[in-house]
Amino acid sequence: MLRVLPYIIVLALWLYGMVDCALSDRRGVRGGLSKTVWFLITVLPAVGTALWFLFGRPRSSTPPPPAGTQRGRRPVAPDDDPDFLRGL
Repeated sequence: MLRVLPYIIVLALWLYGMVDCALSDRRGVRGGLSKTVWFLITVLPAVGTALWFLFGRPRSSTPPPPAGTQRGRRPVAPDDDPDFLRGL
């Protein structure tokens, strides 16, 4: 089993890299190459996927909000909405 484990890991990362490349936004792809070229590069199992994750994968455009802050969120239910309750 230990002999097969590296092959399974490379296969899983390769498939994840190809799916990630296919589903990423074409405007956010880095590296100066088009998304199609990056997808063709990721066809190379280990090297292509590593290049995608290091140089081509889009970076997150907005950082996640700090924990505990709810800036910009609206209440879900009408009875949780202060504006709705004021109008009753």
